[in-house]
This record gives sequence, structure tokens and C-alpha cells, in this order.
Amino acid sequence: MTLKLPHPISRYFDADKGKDADATAQCFTGGAVVRDERNTYVGRDSIRRWKEQSSKKYAYSVEPFGMAVDKGRIVVTAHLVGDFPGSPTDLRYFFVLEDDKIADLEITP
Repeated sequence: MTLKLPHPISRYFDADKGKDADATAQCFTGGAVVRDERNTYVGRDSIRRWKEQSSKKYAYSVEPFGMAVDKGRIVVTAHLVGDFPGSPTDLRYFFVLEDDKIADLEITP
């Protein structure tokens, strides 16, 4: 059974799978915020650099397998496997959507 994700979130995971930092950044609003590994990235340029760096630093694959709504955020749980410390692991992606784009994303273990 395939997980049916909202379009902006599906687009995000597709762009990430293709290691396309530009396409990933375009999934976000202009003033979007991403929080990952104790760092905060604000705006598409910062988000693009974050994705470029993480894609160069690690080889990984991510497979979403669960979705819920919590306090207005869409929570996607995904299995992440790669050459990073702690692999494999399951992460939670907390998305806030706005006008068919991602306005906020927090990634936590």
C-alpha cells in the first residue's frame, strides 16, 4: 500500500530522492523555515544550501511510511538509511503548509 501524501510533501520527498537542491527549495514558500540537526534555515536560498550540503555529506535514502496530523502540522514518519552516524533510523517530519508550499519543516528523531 502506497502512502498518499499531500502534494507539496510528496514533491519535497521526490526532490530529495533525486538529490535536487533547487527543486527541493522550490517546494517551500519564500520565507519558509527548516529546522534540522539543531540548525535553522530561513528562506529558499538557505534551504537550497542546506539540501546541497546534506546531499554531498551523506548518501541516503528516505521512505515515508506514516502520516498523522498534530496541532495543525502534518507529521510524516520516514525510514532513513545511509552512511551517516545512527543509520538506519526513523525520523519525523513536521510540515506546515501554505498555498500549496511548505512554510515550515522540523525534522526530529
